[in-house]
Amino acid sequence: MPRRSSKPAPTGSALDAGLRLLARRDHSRAELKRKLSRRGHPDEALEVAIRQIAESYGQDDLKFARSYVRMRALTRGPLAISAELSARGVDRHKIEAALATYPEPEQLRNATRIAVRMYARIRGGESDLAGRIGARLARRGFSTSIVRAACRAALDDLND
Repeated sequence: MPRRSSKPAPTGSALDAGLRLLARRDHSRAELKRKLSRRGHPDEALEVAIRQIAESYGQDDLKFARSYVRMRALTRGPLAISAELSARGVDRHKIEAALATYPEPEQLRNATRIAVRMYARIRGGESDLAGRIGARLARRGFSTSIVRAACRAALDDLND
């Protein structure tokens, strides 16, 4: 009995499949390669399609990373965003360049807004609350200095 391939034969070209993926949302080069490979497209076709997409349709990891930072900055800090982009296969230098568009004052503003919302929902003593909310902000990828400043600002806002 002949052995079956684990990957079904792809329908259409790798270029068409890549463009359909990009029509839904931006993807990094590594994401495109991984998804097209999973769909059964041969490696040679993948490379040609990804090169064509980059040249003709403007797919660029730096552009993707900047867009991703803008999208995630409202709810995440730079540490979390950096980890997410890295998991999506974006080069470290491009991640750093994209995160340069997310300055500390904006990080503090976003973290403070999140902290105020959390303080309104969580009950407890002021010091216990600050620790719990600080831990939540840290898990969202904000630096320690931003977490401290945001908790202070949120407490000041609530006490006014």
